[in-house]
Amino acid sequence: MVPPAAVYLDHNASAPLRPEAAEAMRAALDVTGNPSSVHSHGRRARALIEDAREAVAALVGVAPGRVVFTGGGSEANALALTGLGDGPRLCSAVEHDSVLAWVPETSRLPVDAAGVLDLAALERALTAAPGPGLLSLMLANNETGVLQPVGEAARLARAAGWRVHCDAVQAPGRVGEVSPDALGVDLMTLSAHKLGGPAGVGALVVADGLTLAPLVRGGGQERGRRAGTEAMVGVAGFGAAARAVAEAGAAEAARLALLRDRLEAGLRAACPEAVIHGAAVARLPNTTCLGHPRIYAPMLLMRLDLTGVSVSAGAACSSGKVTPSHVLRAMGLDDAAASRAVRLSLGWSTTEADVDQCVRVWAEVG
Repeated sequence: MVPPAAVYLDHNASAPLRPEAAEAMRAALDVTGNPSSVHSHGRRARALIEDAREAVAALVGVAPGRVVFTGGGSEANALALTGLGDGPRLCSAVEHDSVLAWVPETSRLPVDAAGVLDLAALERALTAAPGPGLLSLMLANNETGVLQPVGEAARLARAAGWRVHCDAVQAPGRVGEVSPDALGVDLMTLSAHKLGGPAGVGALVVADGLTLAPLVRGGGQERGRRAGTEAMVGVAGFGAAARAVAEAGAAEAARLALLRDRLEAGLRAACPEAVIHGAAVARLPNTTCLGHPRIYAPMLLMRLDLTGVSVSAGAACSSGKVTPSHVLRAMGLDDAAASRAVRLSLGWSTTEADVDQCVRVWAEVG
């Protein structure tokens, strides 16, 4: 039996490497030298790093000097949550695990049934806090695609003297504007492999004049904010992917929205009782979190995978856990309903044929 063509619908976990990124990385492999060395080889390596820094900075509308390269989005989140020293921390209950790890459970703010931050609860928490600290709020949820009111939350926090961090790894190329200055945030996390660059490279965008203690120490790289020789090949791929996203512009988000709507219409036609979590509010144009009425997610994933369709259950970094999604639980779902949810996420490589194949398979296995 000839296996079916593979359909990859897990871009929120990791997007396929873009051709532009692959080419930039191949070229970088031929470059010898430490970017911190002053000789000609080092200067050539440094030029690759700074070219990529300019591309990533341009993607979010900031000066290149504000971009700190890291070993990924999780490290960038850790740097943001630890770099400002002691002080209270607040975040939403639906943040990525790499943010929740640094915030006490008692300091996690509730969301409504759609997964949107309760701004009134934020105001109360800011008033009750012992002093100014850091609020961390994602721009778009990795499991449901639900957009958070970052601008409004940032205004409340800054009025109380707080700093604001935004995990925006899912947003570039999928929402209209991804700008820390427009949102009013001091720190913003980005990740290369979410937008078609390589895994293992991320960035933290830092406000001008903000003092940030390094998480990784022992060298003066990245203006003293992240020690260690930069991963030149990966950074070059990050820069190329960032340029590709910027060049695609709003047209790509519009294309993804059409594909997502086509996908959701087909899935619901095949299974009318299915629930799309977060569908009542603004979401990423590429993300569908679908709750099946009867079949648990592990069985759905297995059936889809055997027919050549790759999706996920919740966050990829949590896929090995047996507990239900903390995001869906925070939205009020019970364990059973949360355990029947799968995430389908589209991206730059997704085609109409991929969507139609997924719908056909869904009708057969569901």
